[in-house]
Amino acid sequence: MNDGNEAGVPMRDFSRSLPMALLRAREAVMDRFRPSLRDFGVTEQQWRVLRALYDGGEVETGTLARLCCLLTPSLSRILKHLEATGLVARRPAPSDQRRTLVAVTPAGRALLERRAPFSEAQYRAIEEAFGRERIAALYETLEDLHNALQNPKS
Repeated sequence: MNDGNEAGVPMRDFSRSLPMALLRAREAVMDRFRPSLRDFGVTEQQWRVLRALYDGGEVETGTLARLCCLLTPSLSRILKHLEATGLVARRPAPSDQRRTLVAVTPAGRALLERRAPFSEAQYRAIEEAFGRERIAALYETLEDLHNALQNPKS
């Protein structure tokens, strides 16, 4: 019987891989949101940028990249497109001309507000399928996991 581990290296079963479990859950969630993102003409990454700016106001690009879990080169391409379509505006930071500040424009705000009911409907459907209390616990658990891995105890 070939278990796929011919070298005999001890390794957990693929079905118990934490990165894969998180990825499968993410894909199941995103399957709910992708249709309306397509309908509104934005990608998942563009939406993350717009949402972060909508909630956080004007932000420096490095901070925005971290907030959206994007690499800086990817963010640069996304911002170029969002700026060309009039959804965001960029300007040099007054304190340091090498840094760039980004903000959502009124057109970007309008897009976010038009899509919000579709997004909220999906959140309600997910809560209905999984349970409101379990969703709240999941948010807390994921935040705890993030904090534990970002700030390991020495």
